[in-house]
Amino acid sequence: MSATYDPNNIFAKILKGEIPSVKLYEDADVVAFMDVMPQAPGHLLVIPRQGSRNLLDADPAVLAKLMPVVQKLALAAKEAFEADGIYVAQFNEPAAGQTVFHLHFHVIPRHDGQPLKPHSGGMEDIEVLKVNAEKIKACL
Repeated sequence: MSATYDPNNIFAKILKGEIPSVKLYEDADVVAFMDVMPQAPGHLLVIPRQGSRNLLDADPAVLAKLMPVVQKLALAAKEAFEADGIYVAQFNEPAAGQTVFHLHFHVIPRHDGQPLKPHSGGMEDIEVLKVNAEKIKACL
Protein backbone atom coordinates (compact mmCIF):
# COMPACT_ATOMS: atom_id res chain seq x y z
CA MET A 1 0.00 0.00 0.00
CA SER A 2 1.45 3.32 -1.00
CA ALA A 3 -0.36 5.44 1.59
CA THR A 4 -2.63 5.20 4.61
CA TYR A 5 -6.24 6.23 5.05
CA ASP A 6 -6.76 9.94 5.68
CA PRO A 7 -9.73 10.44 8.06
CA ASN A 8 -10.09 14.02 6.78
CA ASN A 9 -10.88 13.13 3.15
CA ILE A 10 -13.99 14.67 1.61
CA PHE A 11 -16.13 11.53 2.01
CA ALA A 12 -15.13 11.17 5.67
CA LYS A 13 -16.21 14.79 6.10
CA ILE A 14 -19.56 13.99 4.46
CA LEU A 15 -19.99 11.07 6.88
CA LYS A 16 -19.25 13.41 9.82
CA GLY A 17 -21.75 15.98 8.53
CA GLU A 18 -19.04 18.58 7.93
CA ILE A 19 -19.84 18.80 4.21
CA PRO A 20 -23.42 18.65 2.87
CA SER A 21 -24.57 15.97 0.46
CA VAL A 22 -27.78 14.79 -1.15
CA LYS A 23 -28.20 11.42 0.54
CA LEU A 24 -30.49 8.81 -0.91
CA TYR A 25 -29.72 5.79 1.28
CA GLU A 26 -28.10 5.07 4.61
CA ASP A 27 -27.96 2.27 7.11
CA ALA A 28 -25.59 1.35 9.96
CA ASP A 29 -22.78 0.44 7.55
CA VAL A 30 -23.31 2.22 4.21
CA VAL A 31 -24.23 5.67 2.89
CA ALA A 32 -25.17 6.60 -0.67
CA PHE A 33 -25.42 10.11 -2.06
CA MET A 34 -25.61 11.89 -5.38
CA ASP A 35 -22.36 12.71 -7.15
CA VAL A 36 -22.07 16.52 -7.36
CA MET A 37 -20.33 16.25 -10.75
CA PRO A 38 -22.48 13.59 -12.39
CA GLN A 39 -21.38 11.94 -15.59
CA ALA A 40 -25.04 11.15 -16.35
CA PRO A 41 -28.37 11.86 -14.64
CA GLY A 42 -28.71 9.61 -11.58
CA HIS A 43 -24.94 9.22 -10.95
CA LEU A 44 -24.59 8.22 -7.32
CA LEU A 45 -21.83 7.13 -4.95
CA VAL A 46 -21.93 4.31 -2.41
CA ILE A 47 -19.46 4.37 0.49
CA PRO A 48 -18.91 2.40 3.69
CA ARG A 49 -19.07 4.24 6.98
CA GLN A 50 -15.88 2.49 8.03
CA GLY A 51 -12.84 4.20 6.60
CA SER A 52 -10.56 2.47 4.14
CA ARG A 53 -8.49 4.02 1.40
CA ASN A 54 -9.94 1.74 -1.29
CA LEU A 55 -10.73 -1.87 -2.14
CA LEU A 56 -7.12 -2.92 -1.54
CA ASP A 57 -7.20 -2.24 2.21
CA ALA A 58 -10.92 -2.70 2.92
CA ASP A 59 -12.07 -5.15 5.56
CA PRO A 60 -13.80 -8.07 3.77
CA ALA A 61 -16.65 -7.82 6.31
CA VAL A 62 -17.22 -4.22 5.19
CA LEU A 63 -17.29 -5.30 1.56
CA ALA A 64 -19.83 -8.01 2.42
CA LYS A 65 -22.20 -5.31 3.72
CA LEU A 66 -21.40 -2.79 0.99
CA MET A 67 -21.88 -4.84 -2.16
CA PRO A 68 -25.56 -5.78 -1.65
CA VAL A 69 -26.29 -2.05 -1.27
CA VAL A 70 -24.38 -1.26 -4.47
CA GLN A 71 -26.53 -3.86 -6.24
CA LYS A 72 -29.77 -2.59 -4.68
CA LEU A 73 -29.01 0.99 -5.70
CA ALA A 74 -27.91 -0.05 -9.19
CA LEU A 75 -31.26 -1.76 -9.72
CA ALA A 76 -33.15 1.27 -8.36
CA ALA A 77 -31.17 3.73 -10.50
CA LYS A 78 -31.71 1.61 -13.63
CA GLU A 79 -35.44 1.62 -13.03
CA ALA A 80 -35.66 5.27 -11.97
CA PHE A 81 -33.86 6.54 -15.07
CA GLU A 82 -35.20 3.90 -17.47
CA ALA A 83 -31.57 3.12 -18.27
CA ASP A 84 -30.40 0.58 -20.81
CA GLY A 85 -27.63 -0.43 -18.42
CA ILE A 86 -25.71 0.54 -15.29
CA TYR A 87 -22.03 1.37 -15.10
CA VAL A 88 -20.45 0.50 -11.74
CA ALA A 89 -16.90 1.84 -11.29
CA GLN A 90 -14.39 1.66 -8.48
CA PHE A 91 -10.82 2.97 -8.66
CA ASN A 92 -7.78 2.03 -6.57
CA GLU A 93 -4.86 4.46 -6.25
CA PRO A 94 -3.99 7.45 -8.48
CA ALA A 95 -2.62 5.37 -11.35
CA ALA A 96 -6.09 3.80 -11.68
CA GLY A 97 -7.90 7.15 -11.53
CA GLN A 98 -8.75 7.37 -7.83
CA THR A 99 -9.00 10.98 -6.64
CA VAL A 100 -10.90 10.60 -3.33
CA PHE A 101 -9.17 8.17 -1.01
CA HIS A 102 -12.16 6.65 0.77
CA LEU A 103 -13.51 3.42 -0.71
CA HIS A 104 -16.42 4.27 -3.00
CA PHE A 105 -18.39 2.89 -5.90
CA HIS A 106 -19.82 5.01 -8.71
CA VAL A 107 -23.24 3.83 -9.93
CA ILE A 108 -24.16 5.50 -13.22
CA PRO A 109 -27.29 4.89 -15.32
CA ARG A 110 -26.40 4.49 -19.00
CA HIS A 111 -28.44 4.94 -22.15
CA ASP A 112 -27.44 3.55 -25.53
CA GLY A 113 -25.73 6.15 -27.70
CA GLN A 114 -25.34 8.74 -24.91
CA PRO A 115 -21.73 9.38 -23.89
CA LEU A 116 -20.74 10.10 -20.31
CA LYS A 117 -19.92 13.67 -19.37
CA PRO A 118 -16.43 14.27 -17.98
CA HIS A 119 -16.28 13.81 -14.22
CA SER A 120 -14.23 16.97 -13.88
CA GLY A 121 -17.00 19.15 -15.24
CA GLY A 122 -19.05 21.68 -13.31
CA MET A 123 -21.14 20.94 -10.27
CA GLU A 124 -24.78 20.03 -10.83
CA ASP A 125 -27.53 22.24 -9.41
CA ILE A 126 -28.50 20.98 -5.93
CA GLU A 127 -32.20 20.97 -6.82
CA VAL A 128 -31.54 18.66 -9.79
CA LEU A 129 -29.60 16.32 -7.48
CA LYS A 130 -32.48 16.30 -4.99
CA VAL A 131 -35.01 15.45 -7.72
CA ASN A 132 -32.79 12.66 -9.02
CA ALA A 133 -32.31 11.28 -5.50
CA GLU A 134 -36.08 11.20 -5.00
CA LYS A 135 -36.51 9.27 -8.26
CA ILE A 136 -34.09 6.61 -7.03
CA LYS A 137 -35.61 6.50 -3.52
CA ALA A 138 -39.03 5.88 -5.07
CA CYS A 139 -37.63 2.73 -6.71
CA LEU A 140 -36.02 1.29 -3.57
